Amino acid sequence: MKNLNTFGRYLKKKYKTKVTKVPLSISGFTCPNIDGTVAKGGCTFCLNDSFSPNLVSSKERFFLNLNSKSNPILDKQLHDVYSQLHHSIAYQKRVLESEKFLAYFQSFTNTYAPFSTLKALYDKSLEHKEVIGLSIGTRSDSVSDEVLEYLVELSKTKEVWIEYGIQSIYDETLKKINRGHDALNVETAIKKAKKMGLKVCGHLIFGLPNETKEMMLNSAKASYDWGIDSVKYHPLYVVKNTLLANDYKKGEFTPISREEYIDVLVEAIRLKPDEVSIQRLTAGIDNDTLLAPLWCGDGKNQMIQPIREAFAKEGWLI
Repeated sequence: MKNLNTFGRYLKKKYKTKVTKVPLSISGFTCPNIDGTVAKGGCTFCLNDSFSPNLVSSKERFFLNLNSKSNPILDKQLHDVYSQLHHSIAYQKRVLESEKFLAYFQSFTNTYAPFSTLKALYDKSLEHKEVIGLSIGTRSDSVSDEVLEYLVELSKTKEVWIEYGIQSIYDETLKKINRGHDALNVETAIKKAKKMGLKVCGHLIFGLPNETKEMMLNSAKASYDWGIDSVKYHPLYVVKNTLLANDYKKGEFTPISREEYIDVLVEAIRLKPDEVSIQRLTAGIDNDTLLAPLWCGDGKNQMIQPIREAFAKEGWLI
């Protein structure tokens, strides 16, 4: 049996101890295709709270963008970083037996703010003695050169990753899901970050509207060719109060089945270069916002077990 190159194994080999990511959800952040800069309404599948458990509902109406001249909630944001790290690290040390951590800026677009705000938040997370680096979730159309240069400088002494949502290489799909940019924009951003020396994780979604298995695999192959260092694979699931939910209710969208997803996933990993680590194999949400497919609400263990069985047939261990 062959151990797949998971992100956990990569970190354990490099740091000789267990390293895990601490997700952070910071108020005041949004996306350029939510605030109208490139589109309105966000991606058709996105109800951001559904995958942001740390994001507390608030009456706060202030949102940042790249041109914000001031940030009246910076003190609150800095407190959010400290509080979430403090509580999550204590939990992960107790339950996961982790010893070192990456601060994972997860929700919305975590470079979509003035550099002064971003630097303050990133630096605050790195003040924690057990945080050894950052992972920044963002969009390819929302990263300034100033931020990239700062992350490059940090990467000389810290473990630094930038995570881009690729989703698909097909412009018709990106338009269908209201992504707000084309595939060339993502390709350019990834290659630029790589050229500067940054580590890049790419997110791929399988089961997007009207996509065939061949299209999904072509997106995976192109992402590997662009030079990503790590990958997250996601099935597309439907949650309430999204544009995708409307299409699903009208019978205009059929979610991917578990069997179809595992089939594509296995093929995508066969194509993957060994040096590209795997950060996620599936995703779901176990609450009443999920509409479909129901297998994405089974809970992580029940979702992973069929994947483990499929991988065992390939001689793979995760």
